[in-house]
Amino acid sequence: MPLDLSDTLVVGISATALFDLAEADAVYKARYAKNPLSALEEYRACMLERESEPLRDGTGMALVRALLGLNRYAESDAKPLVDVVVMSRNSPETGVRVFNNIRSRGLSIARHAFTGGESVVDYLDAFDVDLFLTTNVEDAQRVIDAQACAAAVLKPPPHAAEAPPDDQVRIAFDGDAVLFDESSALVVKTDEKQNEPTNDGPYAILLRKLARLQQRLPFGADVSPVRIAIITARSAPAEMRVINTLRHWGVYVNEIFSLGGVAKSKIVKAFRAHLFFDDQDLHLDPAARHVPSGRVPYRSDSPLFTPLPLDLSADPPLLVEKVEAG
Repeated sequence: MPLDLSDTLVVGISATALFDLAEADAVYKARYAKNPLSALEEYRACMLERESEPLRDGTGMALVRALLGLNRYAESDAKPLVDVVVMSRNSPETGVRVFNNIRSRGLSIARHAFTGGESVVDYLDAFDVDLFLTTNVEDAQRVIDAQACAAAVLKPPPHAAEAPPDDQVRIAFDGDAVLFDESSALVVKTDEKQNEPTNDGPYAILLRKLARLQQRLPFGADVSPVRIAIITARSAPAEMRVINTLRHWGVYVNEIFSLGGVAKSKIVKAFRAHLFFDDQDLHLDPAARHVPSGRVPYRSDSPLFTPLPLDLSADPPLLVEKVEAG
């Protein structure tokens, strides 16, 4: 009988978001600059030669570890609280190093999708993914445009992050254009609509899924190990519309910060988030030095949309697979 994950939080994460593959990507990029047609073969050889070597943690590793740790609270005959799927454009052959590192860390990840150069986005629905974490800008943009699930482009791993508490999952969200519809970011006088709930943003369904996760845990929401913060640059009385919207959604949030234009990075650092989601690099770049952080793209038809810069080294096999295919 197929596994029913409708009540489970499912996170899809690319191999480059789970592990730091910058070194291998640099090898590929250097080879591709010299000879595009032989680059993939040399990349494969490099990965095979190093398939038993450890990898450093990627930006998404802290969140994945913390979320998987929640499954210890699940009843033995119940559906898992959290499920993680590794999704990569690499071929299964070049993915062996990733498999080995998953097992050496004792991560309880049983589902994978290695697509040999093709985009993984087409498989998100098949894996029931609620949140997709990647380093590939094009993939994240496709997900957001299709409104398939929440998606973020992760920043590089922080160099000096202070570890969050071992027994908690800490997630911080921006409000406008992340949890709430981006139209609220275009309205200056939010106090005029403080009693009117905002429309859903790209992460609203994910927030509700996290609220359901809190309910399934053997704790009250206020003492749950899943701790959620909303950190917005707006000032009072904007927080009243946030609170009223959350009440309308039936969602409990532990902490709300209205900063009135003050930099978010210090609050994010003090909160010690496993992952911080925002739609603006203005806030993300300073925060990413302290905590794992991810950019939430705007939809392509949004008035706020500006294309994110492409990083061709983020998922290298795609480019050459297409060249080889002619």
